[in-house]
Amino acid sequence: MRTAIIAGQGRLPAALAEAMAEPPLVAALDGFAPEGLTVDLRFRVERLVPFLRALERDGVGRVIFAGAVTRPRLDPGLLDEATAGLLPRLMAAMQQGDDATLRVVIELFEEFGFTVAGVEDVAPALLPQAGVLAGTPTPRDEADAARAAAIVAALGSVDVGQGAVVAQGLCLGVEALPGTDVLLAQVAGIGALRPDPARGKGLFYKAAKPAQDRRIDLPTLGPETLRAVAAAGLGGVAFEAGSVICLDLAGMQRLAAELGLFLWARG
Repeated sequence: MRTAIIAGQGRLPAALAEAMAEPPLVAALDGFAPEGLTVDLRFRVERLVPFLRALERDGVGRVIFAGAVTRPRLDPGLLDEATAGLLPRLMAAMQQGDDATLRVVIELFEEFGFTVAGVEDVAPALLPQAGVLAGTPTPRDEADAARAAAIVAALGSVDVGQGAVVAQGLCLGVEALPGTDVLLAQVAGIGALRPDPARGKGLFYKAAKPAQDRRIDLPTLGPETLRAVAAAGLGGVAFEAGSVICLDLAGMQRLAAELGLFLWARG
């Protein structure tokens, strides 16, 4: 059974391909090419059914979604008859948020006979388990992480985001549609509104949404996140153990030490 990576932007698709025993077929949504991988098959949402049939012809039995995409603009003129019949279902899900949309996408692939796998099925080493991976979180950091975890769980329950920044118990920002980079840039610009860093610099926390389907859209951290955390004047990164993808963990650990940050997989 051949595996296909349904790839979006970023380095995760290449990291998954490298971890797999056999080379996968790489398919990418038009306009969202992954880094470091040759794309075998490009597709558009308006031609979803022909794309699924092409996967069948290529002997694909299992798919894994990886990488970042945004909602594409649809061109009605490109719709085929079979995909047009699915469009009301997709559009209704899109109105309910990302989680609902992703659930429907998974359902459609499964209805065509594909097994949908998750990162932990293919490359479990990308999901660090509980432990302090760099630096030393203080009791103040532990309290901030608990506060941030509660905030992120609340955000996730209404399908808003997967991250928050907390310092000395105060929420300095939450992740929404613009993403992690925008959140951390906003925190960097808060200035006098933030508490005295001598009493605790605060942290960035990341976690999966409560009850989300773990086969798709698990949160991701990488070296760029650590640089943004340092630029925001925070003390480190905490994340939900076993539920957050770390790209180049060894490199992240080295960089955290260089930047004086802690990196903590919180159990």
